[in-house]
Amino acid sequence: MASETTSRVALVTGAGSGIGRAVALGLLKDGYHVVLTGRRIEPLNDVAEIARAAGQHASAITADVRDEHSVQALFDEIEKRHGRLDVLFNNAGVNAPAVPMDELPVDRWKDVIDTNVTGVYLCARAAFALMRRQQPQGGRIINNGSISAHAPRPFSCPYTASKHAVLGLTKTIALDGREHNIACGQIDIGNALTDLSSRMTQGVRQANGSMATEPMMDVQHVAEAVRYMAGLPLSTNVLNMTVMATSMPFVGRG
Repeated sequence: MASETTSRVALVTGAGSGIGRAVALGLLKDGYHVVLTGRRIEPLNDVAEIARAAGQHASAITADVRDEHSVQALFDEIEKRHGRLDVLFNNAGVNAPAVPMDELPVDRWKDVIDTNVTGVYLCARAAFALMRRQQPQGGRIINNGSISAHAPRPFSCPYTASKHAVLGLTKTIALDGREHNIACGQIDIGNALTDLSSRMTQGVRQANGSMATEPMMDVQHVAEAVRYMAGLPLSTNVLNMTVMATSMPFVGRG
C-alpha cells in the first residue's frame, strides 16, 4: 500500500546536476512527483528544496545505478511510498579520458560500461517489473543515449560502445514492453551546455585531428524534449529523438 498518493510519479537518475537536474525541474513543472536519485545526497537535496519552494513534490533517495541491490532498494522504496512509477528517465552516465584506446586503463572502460550500460539495464529492469505489475499497468522508460550511439568522436571507445549498447536496449525494451503497455524511447543529445560539457567550449578534437570549438545549446531544450516524450499517451511513443546544437559537426562532414 502506498503511503503517499500522487497522480503521476517520475524517477530521474543522475538528477543532481546537468541534464538530469534540468529534466527533473521540468517534470516537476508538469505536475509529477519526481524521485531524484544519484550517489550524492547534497545536490539531490538542493533540487528537492527548489521543488518545495515552488510548491512542487520531490523526494531525494541516494542510489548507485551500478549496484543491483542499491537499485532494487530504490525501487522498493518508490513502490512503498507511491505504489507505482509512470516515467523513468534513465540519465546517469559517465565518460572516460579522451586518449588512444591502448592508453586507457581497463578499469576506466569497466566504469563506463558498468554505469552507462549495466546501470541503464538495472534501472530499466526494475522499472519494467514495477510497471508490469502495477494497476493501471504500464509506464514509460526514456533512456539518455547520445549522438555517439550513431557516430563516434576520436578517442571515445568506451563511451561510444556504451551508447550503442543503450540504443539496442531501448529498441528491445520497446519491443518487449508492448504487451504490458510499457513504452520505451531514447533521446540522443548533442552538445548541451552543462558543467561537465563546458570544457568543449575551449575546443574539441575533430576527426581530422584538429581542435575546434563547437556550437552548444541550452540544456533547457533537452528538458523540454524529454517533457514532450514523457507527456505522450502510452499509445504513442518517440522511439528515438536527436536534439543537438544545429551547427555542430554531426550531420555530413561538419
